[in-house]
Amino acid sequence: YLYDASVRAVAVHDGRVDVVVTTRDVWTLNPGISFGRSGGKNTSGIELEELNLLGTGIALSAARKNGVDRDETRFQLRDRQLGSSWWDLQAQYSSNSDGQVRELALDRPFYALDARWAAGGEITDDDRIDSLYDLGEVIDQFRDHHRLAQAYGGWSRGLRNGWVQRWRAGATYDEYRFAAAPTWTGTSAVPEDRKFVYPWVQFDLIQDAYYKLKNRDQIGRTEDFFLGLRASLRLGWADTSWGSQRSALIFAGGLDHGAALSQRSTLLSGLGLSGRLESGTLRNAVVRGAARYYAKQSERFLFFTTLQAAYGRNLDLDNQLLLGGDNGLRGYPLRYQAGDRRMLLTVEQRFFSDWYPFRLFRVGAAAFVDVGRTWGEAPLNSSSLGLLRDVGVGLRFGNSRSGLGNVIHVDVAFPLDGDASIDKVQLLIETKQRF
Repeated sequence: YLYDASVRAVAVHDGRVDVVVTTRDVWTLNPGISFGRSGGKNTSGIELEELNLLGTGIALSAARKNGVDRDETRFQLRDRQLGSSWWDLQAQYSSNSDGQVRELALDRPFYALDARWAAGGEITDDDRIDSLYDLGEVIDQFRDHHRLAQAYGGWSRGLRNGWVQRWRAGATYDEYRFAAAPTWTGTSAVPEDRKFVYPWVQFDLIQDAYYKLKNRDQIGRTEDFFLGLRASLRLGWADTSWGSQRSALIFAGGLDHGAALSQRSTLLSGLGLSGRLESGTLRNAVVRGAARYYAKQSERFLFFTTLQAAYGRNLDLDNQLLLGGDNGLRGYPLRYQAGDRRMLLTVEQRFFSDWYPFRLFRVGAAAFVDVGRTWGEAPLNSSSLGLLRDVGVGLRFGNSRSGLGNVIHVDVAFPLDGDASIDKVQLLIETKQRF
């Protein structure tokens, strides 16, 4: 609920320092009706959200949304500083057309680079109908009941010579139960139940290298860019003697790096991996990589390109690597292609105008090209259509007075490949966190 802040020392006396803290608050009440369209599908909703209830910092929201997969009525509560402490309380209840979601989490995070300890826990119960997709259409459905409970503790020596090392240790109960969907009449391949109970340990390495930039992913707002090195690795062992259905080494990790190549160009890159090792065989293993390049041409123009890729091995049936209009390939239906490998290249020319209508929205524009494909194994799916391309243009509207920091996208995209059944013009209206 604060747009920006600066802290300036103005005097030193008697062992004390006088400081001036300058902040700018933003609108924290978010009422309204929403509408979105991507991949040929419409979504709508009505929501009332307050990010700073009565000046306490508590966020409270109620929403009714009609989505692609389900209709939901959702209530959320979040207090990031419970009782003026560093404890973060989150609660959610959602009554959906295909089930319900209940979540409760209490976390005392590493709230600063020099924070010395952290602890927390969460409980999730999510019961819903999941779908598998091909060419933008549902090809299978099944009931998915996910239950998760975990707790952890963490410790650190704080910020030392520009670096932070953190350790965490915890325990997780993670269970998926699947069943046939009662209303599905087509071909069905119900995934195998999974239950893993395991302790785990995690190590994080973070470099103190954050910088303030503007007009990259937002319009006229201060953006915190990480231009350093950050790494994380978590290892856990699930054993049948602790209640797991089968023994497995469960792993997850990531490596991120940001660099200012010059005064005008920035490169952000990242690599992530997750999966299980069962009896010497990788299961549900996914390696993801991404690179984002920004080149500031002038005060109003920015060249941007990003390359994303993912490689899967022995994926669980409910885990599809999808590509379509809802995740970057804007000229095609949502969830259009599936496989165990995916690649997407996007090239954009961005324009940041000085138009500020009613002092509510800052306006930008973009021209873009998307190129992507999936390949590899995808049960029940048709064969890959190969390389898919699209071109398009769009407007961007950033609300600088809202605490949400969202950017409204209005895009028109034209597919250059694909099967004959898809529309030759795709209209997308979305709300995102980035330009």
